[in-house]
Amino acid sequence: MTETIDFAGDENIGVYTSVFEDFAFVPLTSSEEYVSAIEKRFGIEVVKTTIQGSSIIGSLLAGNSRGIIASGLATQEESAILKSYSNVMFLGRTMNAAGNIILANDEIAVVHPDMPERYAEKISEFLDVPVIMMTIGGIPTVGMAAVATNRGILVNPGITSGELKEIEEITELPIGTGTINMGSNLVGTGLIANSKSYIAGISTSGYELGRIEEVFGFE
Repeated sequence: MTETIDFAGDENIGVYTSVFEDFAFVPLTSSEEYVSAIEKRFGIEVVKTTIQGSSIIGSLLAGNSRGIIASGLATQEESAILKSYSNVMFLGRTMNAAGNIILANDEIAVVHPDMPERYAEKISEFLDVPVIMMTIGGIPTVGMAAVATNRGILVNPGITSGELKEIEEITELPIGTGTINMGSNLVGTGLIANSKSYIAGISTSGYELGRIEEVFGFE
């Protein structure tokens, strides 16, 4: 079964793909092989779409089993597609790349430290989880600095003890460090995962795959 894949030759699959528990969103230009690999690996429906006319769906969507958070620049047609699968919250026109600035599962959300507090409060209410405004490993784009599922959280190796403590105070899920695509610490750019399975970027090494499986409990 496929453990690694690329999107049109790009190893950064997390930039283009957003996986939730019961469905996933991929670009309109996705090949049938790409769609099939996700369908088979996760056992979920895969939906082709754009967000604000763009293929970087993984950078523009975030959320958990309670709802999807999307860029406020999504079109009416795109919004309708999202709403047919879950409740949807739209960010404003500034700081709207939800997948980049929000890391979320069903227990916790971490958001960009410069996000307006009113946004953070709305996200907390919408996803029904506590929200922390912080960096992960000094990286403010927390959605790209880590990957969170309901089985665990994979964070980049630069995470500080203080950052780790803040997350551990909210969730008892396993938290571990790792990299993808031969050493990249922006794990969210090259890894898609939920509580059922995962797929990493094509350049991810066997050791890195082992670490992903250990943190998420897929061993």
